[in-house]
Amino acid sequence: MGPLQRDVFLRLSLPIFFTAFLFFVDVFIETKSCHVDTGGQTFNFSSDTGSDGGNISHQSNASRHINGSVCTVEGSFAYGQATYMTGLLFGSIFGGALSDKYGKKVLLVGSSVLHSVVALLTAFLPHALFYLSARCMAGIACCAIHICTYSLGVEWSLPKYRIWPTTLLSFFFSLGMMALAAVAYFTNGWMQFHLALALPQILCLPLYFSIPESPRWLFLNKRTHVLEDYRSRSPEDRHYLDLLLDSVGNDCQKANNEETDNKKCSDFTHFKSATLVLRLFIMSFIGVASALTYYGICFSVGGFGVDIYLAQFFSGLSESPSLFLPLLLARWGRRSFSMASLLLSGIGCLLSLLVSKFCDIPALVMALALLGKLCVQATTCVSLLYGIELFPTIIRQKCVGLVSLCYRVGCIVNAVVAPKGGVSLGAMICYSSGPILGAGLCLLLPETSGIPLPDTVQDCEKQPRLKLELGSCCAQWSTNHKPKTEHAFTNAKDLESQLESSPISL
Repeated sequence: MGPLQRDVFLRLSLPIFFTAFLFFVDVFIETKSCHVDTGGQTFNFSSDTGSDGGNISHQSNASRHINGSVCTVEGSFAYGQATYMTGLLFGSIFGGALSDKYGKKVLLVGSSVLHSVVALLTAFLPHALFYLSARCMAGIACCAIHICTYSLGVEWSLPKYRIWPTTLLSFFFSLGMMALAAVAYFTNGWMQFHLALALPQILCLPLYFSIPESPRWLFLNKRTHVLEDYRSRSPEDRHYLDLLLDSVGNDCQKANNEETDNKKCSDFTHFKSATLVLRLFIMSFIGVASALTYYGICFSVGGFGVDIYLAQFFSGLSESPSLFLPLLLARWGRRSFSMASLLLSGIGCLLSLLVSKFCDIPALVMALALLGKLCVQATTCVSLLYGIELFPTIIRQKCVGLVSLCYRVGCIVNAVVAPKGGVSLGAMICYSSGPILGAGLCLLLPETSGIPLPDTVQDCEKQPRLKLELGSCCAQWSTNHKPKTEHAFTNAKDLESQLESSPISL
């Protein structure tokens, strides 16, 4: 990489790091009290009911409008999650279109400003209604930031390295989860907590203005003078950018061919294929199951009987092994890895449930649950790439969009129906059974590693079935992965890795 590319990746890590703050802030809302000073008496409002829940509720109802200040009331924790997930859904619907029209850098800077301002205003306006509105706006901003950062990371990478920006940015998001636990531990009260979350974001805002725009977007919008400025920075930047522009030119040529093919028949004709409908159903189910399990555990870390600050820290730390994801994919392939990760996720959650019922070892219960979360998070990252390779070029983006929509719906459902005060028996059964069933459904999918991307529905239907794939898999292992196969694997995945840029992190 040239100096320009290294600068891009380092600066992109900052906004993705800070999004974890407001993403999981609801975990600590119940521990941060809001105080209203009425001169002679100070009232303490919190979403905790404690052992004397009736007195707290009565005091809150009696003093809710003192001095015009309304603090977060009981139940806003669950509603905060739901409104935030709804904001993520809205952001996923409009974020991609806005970035295509105005550029990823403009949307990234604007969304980062909104994200910081919302965090700052929440510190001074502890009103329940404003808090819920702020959560929705934070969700919209977070989704837009993820879309832009992942897009820029992928589009500033050469084809064979495009899997790494997604992995590294996800790792920085995990670091943000751990940092949130430290911020919550060392701050007291509502205002101090939210100021500690907002001020670092505001101080880093000037760094985002110097992030280069996507070379692909500049090329498509004929901003050649900006590209020339980038190329003139250093010989390394010139060489690297020339390689990127060559790749963009090839992609644009294929995109034009796809657009011509799209005009020949309607999308509804393509969805008549039983193969395509089955794949869409399986990937949508895996998306919903992954969302329920991942966010169900993330927002319930305080219910495993372990200190909530340590639980949040280890929740982020447990995702660090995802750095090895590109290496595992190259070794195992898409379907085998998805089946293994889903199965391990379900088993981890199931064992966590059994240990919690028959043994009083909270640390072990949480460790098993976090193992399940790690595996399902890896599944989510792989499913994004797997879905791109499963669907035909002519309707690929529409299918991936439907799968992403199902994932967001699963996030909202989890936020609305998730149990309060701990993880119930029914919740853990749901978190474990969904991934296990998804692992079984993966048997109906083909292995897409090392084969060309399907351009039409007919190409999807011609892909080998399970029996044939087992034979080809054995043959492939007997040849010890020839370099030619590795080259085909790289070329098959590279083109569409840049077409998909929505996270799901996340």
